[in-house]
Amino acid sequence: MKVYTFLTDGFETVEALAVIDILRRAGIEVETVSITGNEQVCSAQNITVKADTLFKAQPVCKEDVLFLPGGPGHKQYNECKPLLKLLEKHHAEGGRIAAICAAPSILGHLGILNGKKATAFPGFEKDLTGAEVLTAPVKVVTDGNITTARGMGASIELGLELVRLLISEEKAQEIGRSVQYLEKQA
Repeated sequence: MKVYTFLTDGFETVEALAVIDILRRAGIEVETVSITGNEQVCSAQNITVKADTLFKAQPVCKEDVLFLPGGPGHKQYNECKPLLKLLEKHHAEGGRIAAICAAPSILGHLGILNGKKATAFPGFEKDLTGAEVLTAPVKVVTDGNITTARGMGASIELGLELVRLLISEEKAQEIGRSVQYLEKQA
């Protein structure tokens, strides 16, 4: 099992890197994938990140997770037709998909959110086509194989939710306490 994190110029730095950090702390393999054709990807906050690989028709197993960070660059996901096809195929096979901030709108446009509960950055609710939209105070929603989150402030919570889903609640609690996100139990 591997988590593929798709990066495009204008991605939200914390949404991508905080989730990756939490997943890697839990021992989950994460591969960053640039959809720009360039290994160097520049975030919305002008932080350049070197992706592990360039997007290609890589084999993805049902157990793998496809993760879309948000940010103003999320619109470029729509321009990457092979990525859109991969998302549709992965969803049809029951594979897990996660998206945060504006990126859940991509899933809405593809019909992946039909009949699901979902959330997104405020203002993108109309793009969650077919979903039962959950708003504040909800930050992260998992419905079946789809996990969505509201924005940068939910990044650690999204990472911990994925750890919970992929490993266990206990591991998510352990990681949450180790990074001072959760209080240590007395």
